[in-house]
Amino acid sequence: MSHHHHNGQQDQSEIQQILPTTPSVVTNQPKRNNDMNSAGNVTVQTYAQEYPAQRVHGFYGTMVNTFGSIIGAFGMIPCCVWYIPIPLQAFSSMPSTLGYKTIDQGTIGLVTRFGRYYKTVDPGLIRLNPYTESVYKVDMRIQVSHILDQVIMTKDNVNVHIDSVVYWHIIDPFQSTYGISNVQQALVERTKTTLRQVLGAKMLQEIIENREQLGHEIQEIIDVPAHAWGVAVESILIKDIQFSKSLQEALSSAAQAKRIAESKVIQAQSEVDSAKLMRQAAEFLNTPAAMQIRYLESMASMARHSGQKTIFMPTTDDARTHFHPSATVPVSSSGGGDSGSGASFNMPSVQIAGSSGIQTLKY
Repeated sequence: MSHHHHNGQQDQSEIQQILPTTPSVVTNQPKRNNDMNSAGNVTVQTYAQEYPAQRVHGFYGTMVNTFGSIIGAFGMIPCCVWYIPIPLQAFSSMPSTLGYKTIDQGTIGLVTRFGRYYKTVDPGLIRLNPYTESVYKVDMRIQVSHILDQVIMTKDNVNVHIDSVVYWHIIDPFQSTYGISNVQQALVERTKTTLRQVLGAKMLQEIIENREQLGHEIQEIIDVPAHAWGVAVESILIKDIQFSKSLQEALSSAAQAKRIAESKVIQAQSEVDSAKLMRQAAEFLNTPAAMQIRYLESMASMARHSGQKTIFMPTTDDARTHFHPSATVPVSSSGGGDSGSGASFNMPSVQIAGSSGIQTLKY
């Protein structure tokens, strides 16, 4: 017996270590509970908390609450109908369903008794007093709010149509439910005002180029009032910027003109580079050695042509300063005689006698 008793105590202690502890009773306005309960490898976040029980309306409140608890107990009987006659409907405006409700995952429940909040419950099956208690479900998931076609005038007096989106979620269900009438509408309107204020102080080019940075700037401004409403803003994105048709045409023309200007700059730069190369080539060809090479190439070209021709090569003192005296040019003629001969020259000009007359070639 003692051995079994000892094992039973050990099992109970192990179960108590595994099970999460019961949330403590709070006496101030309920806030988000940061305690995390671990169930296997899944981390479960809890918001469950409760105010101390208070006596309401004396004997009347106690009687109605007790009667509701008795009626609600029928919900534990599977064969019991879900709707029963309520003889004391005059005592309460609560629905006549039996006392069990389901809170879906991703939401939490705010339970009120006689219209006064007194506890927050986590997802799952909860028991309610059908006469004195009601539950309001709060969605804790990330919400998406679209702000479409908002007209804003920029700093450079341009009207633009802005489409944006806000990602947010509730962090304080009590404050977001009982502290403000419509938290989503309040957040959207505040975002619109901030968008108009921030983007209205920017130039159009800044808005187009810095969408993400402007979104962060707007988010920092909205975070302060959003936290006061029990909401955290995850991000604000500027999805689309639309212009009037005339402005679109002007921007398109400006972009095209910019591309043309850039192409002209590139073309002008290439022409400058080409001119530099041509100048360098001209400077090289203007040297005496280059002139002599060109002269010799011309002589060789004329000698290869068919037809009778005579080349007169007078010598001058000026030519000696430009040409080497030992240069030779082979001259051939189709009219018989020697097939070719070599001649020395040191002249800058050549006279050619042929059937078409005497031609003088100067360099």
